[in-house]
Amino acid sequence: MYLSYDDMMAMPQLKRATLLNYFSGFKNASLIATMNNQQQHNVAIFNSVVHIGANPPYLGFIQRPLSVARETYENIKSIGYYTINHVHLNHYPQAHQTSAKYKAGVSEFEAVGLTPAFKNNFPVPYVQESIIQFGLQYQEEYYIQCNETILVIGKILEAWLPDNSVAEDGHLNLSEWGTVAVTGLDTYHITEKLAQMPYARSPK
Repeated sequence: MYLSYDDMMAMPQLKRATLLNYFSGFKNASLIATMNNQQQHNVAIFNSVVHIGANPPYLGFIQRPLSVARETYENIKSIGYYTINHVHLNHYPQAHQTSAKYKAGVSEFEAVGLTPAFKNNFPVPYVQESIIQFGLQYQEEYYIQCNETILVIGKILEAWLPDNSVAEDGHLNLSEWGTVAVTGLDTYHITEKLAQMPYARSPK
């Protein structure tokens, strides 16, 4: 099957969005939790969290165009802090439901049956049901002109991981802890570790 650019652009919008979201392969499923100045909680699922760097530790995510209200983005810019929480086997249906459009001021936590959890005096909540969690501080953003999205970058201030989950060499077996992957906009997958390869070095 061959699809040209014109073929893809001729598809109905929802079909095109669904299909093209598969092109990048398996992706992370993460819940980003925020809070506004009125201390109202918000949580939304994202499939675009990316590693930016380790020294210092940064994560990024892609914010869709601001042509409509985006509570996650607005809260991050207002408060300056947010959490990223892995979606796990125990709550992926609730996590998926956060993608629905709720009225402003409605807490997605309450609407879908997830629990906000405040820990270690961090200013915004974590998702209690998530086993792997990160607390971040907003650092900077980059406007992507070609499609009006925004790359938002945050510094990881703290991480909450299961006890004894980090190997001596730093490996973290996500499949062991039930982190799920997502393809497209609505298809979730159990992950399985295939192999751990040695650090690649060129022959001398």
